[in-house]
Amino acid sequence: MTSASSSARPGRPRSSVDAEVFAATLRTIDELGYTRATVDRIAAAAGIAKTTIYRRWPSKGALVTACLVDTFGSLPLTGASRSGDLATAIRYGAAKIGEPGVAAAFAGVFTDAIGDPALRELLAGQLQEPYRVALHDALGEPDQRILFLIDVVIGTLLHRMGMTGEPMVDADVDALINMLQRELG
Repeated sequence: MTSASSSARPGRPRSSVDAEVFAATLRTIDELGYTRATVDRIAAAAGIAKTTIYRRWPSKGALVTACLVDTFGSLPLTGASRSGDLATAIRYGAAKIGEPGVAAAFAGVFTDAIGDPALRELLAGQLQEPYRVALHDALGEPDQRILFLIDVVIGTLLHRMGMTGEPMVDADVDALINMLQRELG
């Protein structure tokens, strides 16, 4: 039987280390903000060496991107209806962005990506692309229209968090859904 203390030894399964690092990343960002959540502090919060982080992710931006990909997972779309899938995607995004640390992680990594083409490419490929494909398949809209929808939804949700420190209330999420459902017809 493995004790909790022995699970901290080298050689732990990658998924276990990743989960611990991702939880520590969001917790540290939530407590300190994105800028002050350094790789050193994240490693300390996870109880691992920072070299363990750098072996898996070459930068803080890559770590936060992987953390967001893990946090969001895949969209829970049913394919029952276009309007239903759009509503589900928006509610799912609103719920995830409302989780502790997620909005700050998003906003921080996006800010870093403005001046870092490699990080922009990583974000687009690992975080945005799976959602673009899923929404394209579910909604049948052209890619540029899907990217616009992603921008409007994520931008709106992050703006609300940044301006108020609180996730968007359900009534406003419903209003956003209604606006976009009317737009898509």
